[in-house]
Amino acid sequence: MSWGWEYHPDEETRVGGMPPVFVALVEEKAAELVRAAEAKYLDGTLYEGFSEPGTVFVGGGMFDYLIIQRHERVYIMQVTPPL
Repeated sequence: MSWGWEYHPDEETRVGGMPPVFVALVEEKAAELVRAAEAKYLDGTLYEGFSEPGTVFVGGGMFDYLIIQRHERVYIMQVTPPL
């Protein structure tokens, strides 16, 4: 398995109808989080600690994410678009 990111539960639920420019910024930041997690957890499948939640502010909006090391995934849990 290799590191990646995905919307939870799916893309339409999280970013459906949001401005494409904002969605692109969210996805760019998600890719950065994946690279950071991949460097921090060299073999996430062996990790036995707690999952790592966080919030990222981007493009006037924000998103919440959860890193599940054993899945080697960054899950985008909530996206709040700019006002």
